[in-house]
This record gives sequence, C-alpha cells and structure tokens, in this order.
Amino acid sequence: MDTNLILKEALHLRPAERLWLIESLTQSLSKPDEKIEQIWEVESEKRYEALRQGKVQTIPLDEIIKRYK
Repeated sequence: MDTNLILKEALHLRPAERLWLIESLTQSLSKPDEKIEQIWEVESEKRYEALRQGKVQTIPLDEIIKRYK
C-alpha cells in the first residue's frame, strides 16, 4: 500500500470526509496498550502502598520547583 497514493486520494475528499479520516486516524493512535496499562496498574498500586506505609517520602512541589529553576 502506497501512503503517497492514499494521501493523494484523501486530498480529493470533501472537507467533512477528510476531517472524519483525520479523527479516525488520530483515535487509532490514542488507544492504550492493554499490556502496558496492566503493568502500570500493578506498579502504581505498589507505589501507593509504599507511600501509605511510610516507606517513601514525598517532596513538596515548591521544593521541586526550586531545585530545577
């Protein structure tokens, strides 16, 4: 499949059709990877539990901002 040909053909579509095509392609890129979502769910639970148990300490936002100015 030649992407240049697809683009050339798409440019002949009406504006509303092109907009629909753009939105459809954009949404197809925005779908989360379920495997990564599951891994992050487990990791975030571990981090929350460590914070809750006092195993890690938080740093106030204003201190972080001062460090990196």
